[in-house]
Amino acid sequence: MMSKHLFDEFQPVSSKQWKQKIQFDLKGADYNDTLVWKTNENIDVKPFYHADDFNKLPNISDTKATLWNILKIIFVADVEKSNKKALDIIDKGAESIKFIIPNETVSINELVKGINQKETTLFLELQFLSADFINNIHNLVPQAKIQIDSIGQLASDGNWFKSFNEDFKAFDTLINKTYAFNVNASLYQNAGATITQELAYTLAHANEYLNGLENSEIDLQSLNIVFNVSVSSNYFFEIAKLRALRALWKTLAKAYGANTNCEIVVTPSKRNKTLYDYNTNMLRTTTECMSAILGGANFIANLPYDAIYHKSNALSERIARNQLLILKHESYFNMVNNPSDGSYYIETITDQLSEKALELFKDIENNGGFLSQLKAGTIQRKIKESALKEQEQFDKGEIVLLGTNVHPNAKDSMKHELELYPFVKTNPRKTLIEPIIEKRLSEQLEQNRLKNEN
Repeated sequence: MMSKHLFDEFQPVSSKQWKQKIQFDLKGADYNDTLVWKTNENIDVKPFYHADDFNKLPNISDTKATLWNILKIIFVADVEKSNKKALDIIDKGAESIKFIIPNETVSINELVKGINQKETTLFLELQFLSADFINNIHNLVPQAKIQIDSIGQLASDGNWFKSFNEDFKAFDTLINKTYAFNVNASLYQNAGATITQELAYTLAHANEYLNGLENSEIDLQSLNIVFNVSVSSNYFFEIAKLRALRALWKTLAKAYGANTNCEIVVTPSKRNKTLYDYNTNMLRTTTECMSAILGGANFIANLPYDAIYHKSNALSERIARNQLLILKHESYFNMVNNPSDGSYYIETITDQLSEKALELFKDIENNGGFLSQLKAGTIQRKIKESALKEQEQFDKGEIVLLGTNVHPNAKDSMKHELELYPFVKTNPRKTLIEPIIEKRLSEQLEQNRLKNEN
């Protein structure tokens, strides 16, 4: 008679038995030195994870991997062209559009003309501050998700859009109209923060907005928050990062009696993208989009392989879009909910990242909060320390970017390909605080190679 379950005939193997077997096979080599590695988040990654590592098995998560949307980001330099481009991209498979709006001259009616807003989610990101413009958008396209992040503006630029009072007055307008706000967390990842820092700073960033709403008449249960996040090629850790972000937001929101759900918009990181051997960027963005899906992102905007040095162009944008279409419709990444549940490795690092980030968040709050630490330069200093450590690891070859610091093609020439300046731009000016600067790992190496090109 056959067993009811496949593994009933096998004796269970404990974590201790596995470790003993591994130590035997190592033939005297030290287990911890050989197989356990420490991350920049100060997490020890073990060679295997086991049910014995848990006092109780993890709960089913809220991750809904089947619900992710393909998002295209369009900078609005010309309203008519941007509208035409959006309609074309929607026809070719995009499910949501983010328009980045640089000024108040943009006609919203013309921009969204012909777009079926019941089928296509619209994000409208403002690069300026105007309560009147926010009102106008809400009246014309009430379903659109308006994005304006004044704290993100301060952190990245060093100055408010206008001033603390005026920015938060516009924030009040946004909240009263849309019951929503957004947090740009991509800045911290692209500047070189560790995942722990990224999560803690994102939470502290959001907490500043919640503090401003604590005495308002807004129903916080109706509040919707969108996190804009970047993910790198640290595959499993990035899956865990997104899961941890949801868990941390749930914890924070409960403390305010706010809506514990959130939306996560993901783009691949720029920090690990390279100028030379640029086709490897496609491999990086593919795994990063996979991490985003498995981690439970709601919207994913892929980064074209040449985004750091080419202007927007049809070829690279089509490839970027097709990467997501293949993942969704040919690789069946839209078929399974909660795909990471039950992975002892991912569950463990999710818990560890959550715990470490919550500890850092509490330290920030105990020392005056996020804005206070930004003004003191503490956040900037911590990120620079982490970025410098990561840069040293890259320079030593401990962090590998294939085709750049390992196995470079000496004949590769890029000097005549540059349509955009791919390095940190310096613009000395007076700022309220020191801005957080995004920087790619390979910049110095690439600058040296460009100088030596024939």
